[in-house]
Amino acid sequence: MSYVRPKKNLGQHFLTDQNIARKIVDSLGASVPDVLEIGPGMGVLTQYLLQRPELNVHVVEIDTESVEYLKQNYPTLKHIWGEDFLKADIVDRFSGKFTIIGNFPYNISSQIFFRVLQYRNRIPETVGMIQKEVAERIAAPHGSKIYGILSVLLQAFFDIEYLFTVSEGVFNPPPKVKSAVVRLKRNKVEHLPCNEQLFVKVVKAAFNLRRKMLRNSLKDICTQLPEEYAMKRPEQLSVDAFIDLTCKIEEIGGE
Repeated sequence: MSYVRPKKNLGQHFLTDQNIARKIVDSLGASVPDVLEIGPGMGVLTQYLLQRPELNVHVVEIDTESVEYLKQNYPTLKHIWGEDFLKADIVDRFSGKFTIIGNFPYNISSQIFFRVLQYRNRIPETVGMIQKEVAERIAAPHGSKIYGILSVLLQAFFDIEYLFTVSEGVFNPPPKVKSAVVRLKRNKVEHLPCNEQLFVKVVKAAFNLRRKMLRNSLKDICTQLPEEYAMKRPEQLSVDAFIDLTCKIEEIGGE
């Protein structure tokens, strides 16, 4: 097999620019030896990961054609899992920590980041190429119109860097939007100083009605919101402010 046909239903856009592929791989540190590449396709990133002797490379790929291609063309790649990253118990395959890298399918990039968030204490670093709009959103500071749920939840536990933009023309087939590469590095926050489940609930409820003031969007969680937050909208609150708000709701007795 010399070629894999990109499949629209899997959101496949294969990177063809070798310099960008190398740059993405070079963006990944070597804090731990195990690295998992999500959606390797024809191995444009994989080939450069395999050139780094300090890394123990694993790949997960849902496309059976790509799996066969990888087996035939990368004989030194020992860990190929033909599975759906979002459904498989991937984390159980590693005895310790592991990093993540990939040209993430646009249609599931947010879900991938929620999975990274779920296993944050096992994943010290993630480098991903995603839709530029999503990259800007997760890296956005509070006060920005694009600051949202993923921004707050990821920034609570990771330091996020928007590394560089990638044009449409270096993919097959070219996507209709620009791409960007981001790097997430686990920060030192082991646990939030509040009920973490309530924190997530507050953040999601606030941004699900982002045009409303918090006294309205959070009324099902807390009927007497603290005065300093009641008249604000969610994008006005930093991560620390959301943590403080969650603590105050706990004290009041909100759900």
